[in-house]
Amino acid sequence: MNFQKIVLPILGVVVVVAAWQGMGWPGVAAAVGGIVMWMLLHFTRIMKVLQRASSRPVGYCDSAVMLNAKLRPGLNLMHVVGMTRALGQQLSPKEVQPEIYRWADGSDSFVTCEFLNGKLVKWELYRPQATADQSATPAP
Repeated sequence: MNFQKIVLPILGVVVVVAAWQGMGWPGVAAAVGGIVMWMLLHFTRIMKVLQRASSRPVGYCDSAVMLNAKLRPGLNLMHVVGMTRALGQQLSPKEVQPEIYRWADGSDSFVTCEFLNGKLVKWELYRPQATADQSATPAP
């Protein structure tokens, strides 16, 4: 069970009760105003991430190698979407845990990420092998 779904509402109620005991109705108004502002900031962040992702192809990232370097366990899906600025190509069936998404770049490299309950648990980078023609050409 996700404790954030339980702890955050309880924390909100505790803040409002403490504001009531400390300052009465003006305290309640300030506490509720602060909670609403916090919720609006998170909503705005989510909408901005999705707005940026809407202008790019699904499953695309600038560099799969750089994405691989930035990933760490525990990142949520929205954070990864924000880093890639694109929605991932969903490889797993909808509504089935764990969720598997893939982001690829222009060089046929890709990162496959596995999310359990919205949190990144593991990922894998795939880079294609260089062919004989590519490895024989000298670098400029």
